[in-house]
Amino acid sequence: MNFQRTALRSAILLATLCISAAIAAPLPPTFSDNPSSALNERLPVEETALALNLRRQIVSYPGQGAVGTVVIDTAHTYLYYLLGDGKAVRYGIGVGREGFTWAGTETVTRKAEWPDWTPPAEMIVRQPYLARWMAGGEGNPLGARAIYLGNTVYRIHGTNMPDTIGKNISSGCIRMLNADVEDLYERVNVGTKVVVLHGAAAVAVLTSSGKAAGSLTPPGGGFGPSYIY
Repeated sequence: MNFQRTALRSAILLATLCISAAIAAPLPPTFSDNPSSALNERLPVEETALALNLRRQIVSYPGQGAVGTVVIDTAHTYLYYLLGDGKAVRYGIGVGREGFTWAGTETVTRKAEWPDWTPPAEMIVRQPYLARWMAGGEGNPLGARAIYLGNTVYRIHGTNMPDTIGKNISSGCIRMLNADVEDLYERVNVGTKVVVLHGAAAVAVLTSSGKAAGSLTPPGGGFGPSYIY
């Protein structure tokens, strides 16, 4: 009888401890009521390291241009995808270093996922040690996607060096976070107009004709020895 009573008391004590532990257990994590905080928790790690102004976001856009036009403001390292009604998706980008930025209007002539990289002939002349070809992949300097501009050597592409976003560092190509270039890749089509603006304007603003003045030749006259894409 004493054994049965002892066993019953032990069972009751164990059940009480289990219930108490369940009540005291922490609730599963939830997103903050702060929308920006919740958004940041969902962003790719590479994007959360960016300054807020360089993160992908919808912004007011006072310029003119057809819906679907891509406008690149090299002076402020922004790329805009025009949504219409005065709105655009804005992305932070990396652009050409001093002497290697350019301006002009082009169209998308090709799109590629995890593209191979073949350095242009001009680049090989300056850097003969470069590989003549590199297979696509995470180690490829073109990143996850490439959007080719006209018949030029320039591309909008991803990068495996996210810390270069917001900087003047390339030989004229436009760099984006891989997550951002994947997003833009889904929005644009072959034939999409791409307007590249270069200058000190506070906001990239198209003319009424949707064209930007300028030449497709970089002021530096070619590719620099240290900035290979």
